[in-house]
Amino acid sequence: MDSATARSKTYVAYMLRLWQVGSREGMPVWRASLENPHTGERLAFGDVEGLFVFLSELLASEDEARSSFPPGAALPNEASQHNTGGYRDSL
Repeated sequence: MDSATARSKTYVAYMLRLWQVGSREGMPVWRASLENPHTGERLAFGDVEGLFVFLSELLASEDEARSSFPPGAALPNEASQHNTGGYRDSL
């Protein structure tokens, strides 16, 4: 397996945006969004805990998917990754 293939199996990219929307009981309230730079898909989170849950599940599912394929095999979503220029906004 070459280094580009190895990196593609261990690399996930998102644009993270965080903003404060006030405070509750003296603690700041934060909102978050992630944007996939390859597809333009955006995901919104009402709090950082939801963001952390999503990232934990994403990483767990990526690890699970990798373990079900033989070493060096391209995962189904990696074989067809390309930027379509499309934009899906789930906010």
